[in-house]
Amino acid sequence: MPTVVEAKTLIEAVEEAKNLLHTDKIYYTTEEKKGGLFKGKLYQVSAISYPEILEEIKNYLKEIIEGLGLEVKFETSINEEIFNITMYSDNNPILIGKNGQTLKALETLVKAKINMDWHVHPKIVLDVENYKEKRIANLERLAIKMAKEVRQTKNDVILEDMNSYERRIIHNKLANFKGVSTVSEGEEPHRHIVIKAE
Repeated sequence: MPTVVEAKTLIEAVEEAKNLLHTDKIYYTTEEKKGGLFKGKLYQVSAISYPEILEEIKNYLKEIIEGLGLEVKFETSINEEIFNITMYSDNNPILIGKNGQTLKALETLVKAKINMDWHVHPKIVLDVENYKEKRIANLERLAIKMAKEVRQTKNDVILEDMNSYERRIIHNKLANFKGVSTVSEGEEPHRHIVIKAE
């Protein structure tokens, strides 16, 4: 539940909310209210702390995942306003999905839920047992391997369809790789990278 505070100025209301929540790390929405007779305006602030948002995210994820018949544990952190949640379940491949699609869908659902309930847009990053880290490493290895092949054979290579995030990893990895260049081709969701010989 949000903490609701009223004060004569917005700054006072926000400061009071921070005091009540015992933290400077809060999201809040504000509303101006007309005071009664002979009273000026009042500012009403509805505030929620970062740890409360994190708890909301975990509870919502748990509800969805347990609804799939899976058990899940969470490892969480908040770094520079980014909410990082790593999940560990008894069936990680189901949570990840093909090329991380289920994981991406869960992230979208959570963001929509938090926005709908609290009218805030925190940056939420979900992962399943360091899948994203491993995926980045695999994509970078693939990029180097294919680039070496292109440089040696002088034949262009077309990689599998990837989302924009994964394509950016390949582009960045090969940005300074001599003898090749990369371009994205095709229409979403069938967009892919072509590694070209120079």
